[in-house]
Amino acid sequence: MAPRCWRWWPWSAWPRTRPPPAGSTPSSRQQFSTQEQTPQICVVGSGPAGFYTAQHLLKHHAQAHVDIYEKQLVPFGLVRFGVAPDHPEVKNVIHTFTQTALSERCAFHGNVVVGRDVTVPELREAYHAVVLSYGAEDHRALEIPGEELPGVFSARAFVGWYNGLPENRELAPDLSCDTAVILGQGNVALDVARILLTPPEQLEKTDITEASLGTLRQSRVKTVWIVGRRGPLQVAFTIKELREMIQLPGTRPILDPADFLGLQDRMKEMPRPRKRLTELLLRTATEKPDGEEAARRAVAARAWGLRFFRSPQQVLPSPDRQRVAGIRLAVTRLEPDPAAGPEGRAAAVGPQAWLCGHQGPAQQPRGPAHLLLRLGEAGC
Repeated sequence: MAPRCWRWWPWSAWPRTRPPPAGSTPSSRQQFSTQEQTPQICVVGSGPAGFYTAQHLLKHHAQAHVDIYEKQLVPFGLVRFGVAPDHPEVKNVIHTFTQTALSERCAFHGNVVVGRDVTVPELREAYHAVVLSYGAEDHRALEIPGEELPGVFSARAFVGWYNGLPENRELAPDLSCDTAVILGQGNVALDVARILLTPPEQLEKTDITEASLGTLRQSRVKTVWIVGRRGPLQVAFTIKELREMIQLPGTRPILDPADFLGLQDRMKEMPRPRKRLTELLLRTATEKPDGEEAARRAVAARAWGLRFFRSPQQVLPSPDRQRVAGIRLAVTRLEPDPAAGPEGRAAAVGPQAWLCGHQGPAQQPRGPAHLLLRLGEAGC
């Protein structure tokens, strides 16, 4: 099955089966099981959600035909443009998606933007069912002063840049600084930190783009701070990503043992995955490494650290206001909030703290942080 571009296959010529008139249409379950009709289903978005939907429909409805529309020229969405280049095993699912796309009852149509080339009402008129699975179209703003400064990037754009997403290829981040701050403590935050700190000779073995690899070769970033509004029990990354960061060649972790006081007793009631993750954090923060690990960390030229209970208040500009110089953070604490779940929400309690590339509490920045990456994750 060859990908087709919308401009090559005009809407007026599209072969479609219209559903019965309004008021007489049976339920989708009845419609799909009818032998007299060929159910025509439209899936908007060719990422994991879109392909898993198509896979399920083709498997459970023998007569169904699925058309997948994608605004990019190529399929697979976040599997292609969101997975870190040093995690090729995660991309193996592309082989399964390719088999789905090769089905005679499935067609992929790239370079189609819903809302520009075709409207949702038009799709609903032409298909028995329309599934919208296109994911997040944009990042979520922090809505704090200074967010618009050069050197502030959404993680969505930064990940798209090093993965070759066409809309982000001109991002050109300036990595001539010594410190980067990432707001958010989920898997994407650790992915970004790992890419910033991984030796270029290791990245050469991945499918990272040549343009971003060239920029990373010239990087002067030595320290990456990963900041979260809540505490170590609420981090959203998994133990696999944390272990990769701890073992990352040429780096050492910076964890404050005071952040983990009292956690030992609370771990008894934790679910096993959370308990194992917390145990690893606790060991890394409190136990001194020995042998080869101690020697490795002693010569590490780069570092990464976790800062908890901090909420961004303002991005600080350089004197000429042409780039980021730092970030002002408020101290937070967890407060009960039914809407936020049993763990509560993070509320600012003050006083405000400054974080600009130094370890431990301080009232004044000690070094510039010219790169700020922000994430809109619930786990930050």
